Amino acid sequence: MVRRSDDRPRHEQIAADIRARIMSGELPSGSQLPSTAQLINQYSVANATVQRALAALKEEGYLHSRVGKGVYVRDRQPSVMVVDAYVPPSRGGYAYQLLDVAEIQPPADVALALGIVDNEPAILRHRLLSHDGEPVELSWSYYPVSIGRGTAISSRQKLVGGIPPILAELGHPQRDLVDRLSVRMPTTQELEILALPPQVPVIRQFRVIRSVHGRPVEVSVLIKGGHLHELQYHQQMRPQSG
Repeated sequence: MVRRSDDRPRHEQIAADIRARIMSGELPSGSQLPSTAQLINQYSVANATVQRALAALKEEGYLHSRVGKGVYVRDRQPSVMVVDAYVPPSRGGYAYQLLDVAEIQPPADVALALGIVDNEPAILRHRLLSHDGEPVELSWSYYPVSIGRGTAISSRQKLVGGIPPILAELGHPQRDLVDRLSVRMPTTQELEILALPPQVPVIRQFRVIRSVHGRPVEVSVLIKGGHLHELQYHQQMRPQSG
């Protein structure tokens, strides 16, 4: 539905409406969209406006054209990130590229979460996660130098098995994590490296992992395209009296 109270350009309103219908299952994978003429009539807009909306959704991966047949919903499932489980990136077509390892002064929110004081540095491991060769997530993971300096955590090599077993060997096995989620528009770096379509926001996860001793041992900032991911949480509910 296109509304005058919505200040966005009309093609963005139409794209948002079709996108929501696809995500809800109202327009299932493999189904054909109404014809251009029907969409023009439905949304009361010009042909060029409909074409801009469809072009945006094709670029995001929601639609594709079949020559001489029409426009169809792409058979595409979002990448569901199960937050309460660790899945090795080597599984399911996922692979990490290590972009940087360095001792740096962490951002203020990271320093606070790690309990860093007096301008102490942290070890940064900056990575790019790809799925089937396509970039899907940028991550910046920070570790206290008092734990990681001189260990494999500070190595400029990819770590087989990841960080969790290394922390366990160092006497800091991971116990739990807390994610804080927000949505914003991407920076230029994020837009270019993740090859994001225009006007697509990113999901920002600010993750704090604590050891069995309650100490913060890792803080990560994870950035992923909002059009490609869903986050799945599972929590046991406590019975309520009354």
